[in-house]
Amino acid sequence: MDGLKVAPYIRSRLSFMMFLQYAIWGAWLPILYPFLTGHRGFTLDQTGLCLMAGAVGALAGPFIAGQLADRSIATEKLLAISHFIGAFLVFFLSTAASVEMFVTLSFVYGLVYAPTLALTNSISFANLPDRDRDFGPVRLWGTIGWIAAGIAVGQILYRFYTPGGDGATPDVVAASQNAGRAIAFEISAILGVIMAGYCLTLPHTPPSANARERSAWIEALGEVRKQPLLLLFLIAIPISMVHQFYFVFTSQFVGEIQNAASSANANAFANWVNEVLGVGGGGLMTIGQMTELAVLALMPFIATRCSRKSLLLVGISAYAIRMALFAYAPELPFVLLGVALHGLCFGCFIFVAFMVVDEQTTPDVRATAQNFFNLIIIGIGIIVGSLFATSVAGRYAMPEGATAMNYERLFSVPMYMSIVCFVLMAAFYPSGKAVKSA
Repeated sequence: MDGLKVAPYIRSRLSFMMFLQYAIWGAWLPILYPFLTGHRGFTLDQTGLCLMAGAVGALAGPFIAGQLADRSIATEKLLAISHFIGAFLVFFLSTAASVEMFVTLSFVYGLVYAPTLALTNSISFANLPDRDRDFGPVRLWGTIGWIAAGIAVGQILYRFYTPGGDGATPDVVAASQNAGRAIAFEISAILGVIMAGYCLTLPHTPPSANARERSAWIEALGEVRKQPLLLLFLIAIPISMVHQFYFVFTSQFVGEIQNAASSANANAFANWVNEVLGVGGGGLMTIGQMTELAVLALMPFIATRCSRKSLLLVGISAYAIRMALFAYAPELPFVLLGVALHGLCFGCFIFVAFMVVDEQTTPDVRATAQNFFNLIIIGIGIIVGSLFATSVAGRYAMPEGATAMNYERLFSVPMYMSIVCFVLMAAFYPSGKAVKSA
């Protein structure tokens, strides 16, 4: 899809696309675990199954979407169709009371929504004049969208679903907030409909006219099996599992810390945090997206001065440090610092990894390669990560008969996983500056 004429106001138009894309996801993902366990009453195994179902759908979706975008249909039209269907599916997730219904809806939603994450990258790369200079500032608007949605949900929970007075025991407050989290899916559905219409206004981005293989996936797999993509794809699996630990447990973890710190108005700092970011964990987690903004804003300068390897190593080390803070310093200031490290985790590993995929593949399979890497991050990694985090690590940290989660045990597991990934990346990933493909 190279060689397209740059459309007017392209950066602004793609920036708003990114805002909507990630606001849709950021509205409900951070609150999913406490919604399922706290409101629906699902067990750890059932919750792991629900989390896994969306990722299973995400496995199949990119194969279909990548092939269509690279060979059959304009990317902006494919995005519009996917978001329109996804809006209805995510709305019904808020009403699905049984495990079977939630798993089914999650699977289909993953099938249609997951490919859009990579397709928005692909349409940006195809239409921006300079990848290193322009993509970071465009993509950071996705982070702003995530922040806006997370704070909106947190404020709704704080203003309308956090009872006060003498009868507002911690259990009563938690139950009310858990039930109120259903609003997050409804907000996501509204944003999805808006996104579907907006996609039809994006620059026309047709399939490649210079394909060498009829199957874009066969050609893309042939390129991915070479270094440095091979090692990057392999390490992305455990790193995405670590990423899933964060999104499964952090909302409940920080929500408990918030509620404990602000109980009986005993902690002025905690009360100030609640006033600004709301409650329920999701709002506080947007601090990570705020630091992500700073990293992405600096990326045009960083990407041209630092090797891809050094940036990837910074990202992996941030994962390890964050989990160490959660495990061994579970107090509000240190937890805030751990959440803030999300900017380096995402910006220096996942964001840079997508850049590596784009520059190390040929133009006629870039959408497919982006979808393939997306499949690793939100497909395979989340499937394995969801089951491992809930049924294995979760049971290790909260064995049968225990009444509370042992967060030191829980978060030490992804900490050690990150350390191993850091060593492998440092030892085997090739050094040197990025090589831009034609």
